Amino acid sequence: MKNFKINRAFMAKKKIIISILLAMPMLASAQKFGHINSQEIFAQMPELTQVKLKMDTIQSQYENQVASMTEEIQKKYQDYQAQEATMTEAIKQVRQQELQEMQQRLQQFYQIAEQDVQKQQQELLAPVHEKMTKAIKAVGEREGYTYIFDSAAMVHIGADAIDATPAVKKELGIK
Repeated sequence: MKNFKINRAFMAKKKIIISILLAMPMLASAQKFGHINSQEIFAQMPELTQVKLKMDTIQSQYENQVASMTEEIQKKYQDYQAQEATMTEAIKQVRQQELQEMQQRLQQFYQIAEQDVQKQQQELLAPVHEKMTKAIKAVGEREGYTYIFDSAAMVHIGADAIDATPAVKKELGIK
């Protein structure tokens, strides 16, 4: 009688395990996985043209200012060299100090300009990234994907994997 109870419990567990094993392929097939090439999509977004134009303008403004400051320093240095022989030691020190301070201001300006260019670029690209993300989510929801992965981060993509890149491009109006 004792063996019968153990066997019945064992058989019940065995049935549950077999049921789970049989149901697993059905559960896995119900999930839909896709992948996209986000770099390709992003590079083809029409908004990037406007971002590039704005960034070129910003970059150009900073480059012009750096060129102007550099020219001023060079002119001041040439004047210093031309008059150095007739200057007293005190005037030489003052002029050298002025040149050093101008060079430091140029370096500080250059660093600030680089930081500002990066900040501006991030601010201009944020809405483009957001638009792409929304399009990916819209395609995922509309086409019933469980997950959409970025193919750039994938080690292997099987032959039966679904490339959702064309659907996302279509959602964004990219041809």
